[in-house]
Amino acid sequence: MPIHRRTAVVDGLVTSYLESGTGDPVVLLHGGEFGASAELGWEHNIVALAKRYRVLAPDLLGFGQSAKVVDFVDGRGMRIRHVARFCDVVGVDSAHFAGNSMGAIMLLTDATSDAPRLPIRTMAIICGGGQIQQNRHFEALQRYDATLDGMRRIVEALFHDARYPADEDYVRRRYQSSIVPGAWEAVAAARCRRPGAEPESESESAPASESSSARPYQRISVPTLVVEGRDDKLLPAGWAAQLAKQVTDGRAVVIDDAGHCPQIEQSSAVNELLLDFLSRQKT
Repeated sequence: MPIHRRTAVVDGLVTSYLESGTGDPVVLLHGGEFGASAELGWEHNIVALAKRYRVLAPDLLGFGQSAKVVDFVDGRGMRIRHVARFCDVVGVDSAHFAGNSMGAIMLLTDATSDAPRLPIRTMAIICGGGQIQQNRHFEALQRYDATLDGMRRIVEALFHDARYPADEDYVRRRYQSSIVPGAWEAVAAARCRRPGAEPESESESAPASESSSARPYQRISVPTLVVEGRDDKLLPAGWAAQLAKQVTDGRAVVIDDAGHCPQIEQSSAVNELLLDFLSRQKT
């Protein structure tokens, strides 16, 4: 199943995305760490999902090959509006969504808002809830210095398996993604806070999250799958079940031997889980 790299102009902003397959649309939203992109976030999932669905994985604004822009007032809102308009441009009026980390937070933010914008039919939340842990791994994500060693620390934070930070080719690949013109600046800018400002529990672009009571999850009206990595270094154990029980049609699953990106680290298990979840939904 081929994966096509395409480009759309969404409200004047160049938007790069990956597309594969036919059928009901599935939109994949990647995480917000330095160097993140649709390809790095979903390369092990797109083909498996595309056997049954039309899969669309955009590079979110500031990431990958999409426009490098920052909104200091409402960065998350900017990205949500952009994804909504992206769906309009590519002809999607209803879709299954899956998001990892920042992408998952975008889905939760929109689905619990007073006026949701995204055409969400169902959603899978992958490591996008729970109170972020203030530890050295979170610091590695926040204080990236655009060096290979800095990227290795980010990779260590994201994954359970020590083979990932030890893989020089993989670390360099993420590093190269983080230093394309404007990429570091766009992601770093979203972490800026004026002197004296109260610290926030979730940066606009960090793989950070929120306490389970921070949002009115009871507003979520679509079937929701919440996926936790059992060995996530950034989120506390049990956050997925706590979140899912507040959703009328919510279900929590814990993936063994996985950190903050189980769709990468345990891609086969997550692909099977997503396909099963989607197959249970009404057409």
